[in-house]
Amino acid sequence: MKRPLGVILAGGLASRMGGGDKGLLPLGGQTLLVRVIDRLGPQVDDLALNANGDAARFAGLGLPVLPDSIGGFVGPLAGVLAGLDWAAGQGAEQIVTAAADTPFLPPDLVVRLRAAGDGMETPLVLAATPDPDRGTVRHPTFGLWPVALRDDLRAALTDGLRKVVIWTDRHGGREAVFPADGVDPFFNVNTPDDLARAEAILEGTA
Repeated sequence: MKRPLGVILAGGLASRMGGGDKGLLPLGGQTLLVRVIDRLGPQVDDLALNANGDAARFAGLGLPVLPDSIGGFVGPLAGVLAGLDWAAGQGAEQIVTAAADTPFLPPDLVVRLRAAGDGMETPLVLAATPDPDRGTVRHPTFGLWPVALRDDLRAALTDGLRKVVIWTDRHGGREAVFPADGVDPFFNVNTPDDLARAEAILEGTA
């Protein structure tokens, strides 16, 4: 099977950063989004960006920009659906998603997600990390999603479903557990303090 396509989810409102596009914030001389592209791009056969509003602001990236097809900013599942519809048009069977504000995402994200989905008729896998108090914590913006379930997802969103894990559990979704030693590979920049911490991580002072 060919490698999946990649979709970077950047459709959120970034309310804790005062609005705008978190992915366009600078971090160590590059934007967050470019850092995500550099990490995810080599792992997939093609790459697109899920974002709403004027696509021209991302023109310099050279990526297709996929708006949500379900209105009202209903959450990451709308971005997943946009990615699945795009992938269907490319003849692909799977996509892998990553958030636009996670500059340290794993370089083996796709390999581990696909390994966890081995044996599933329609592989559906979320990334997770171990947690001493909760066992594992799932990261619902990082997943392997089958194009075959896109119409089911569309129907669920139309019916009002918003929580990622409710839908993945409904379809027997699995977890791919990633080590969290040192820097959390799914650390995301939600606030100005988070951005400062990301700078410190890059500089080796965190």
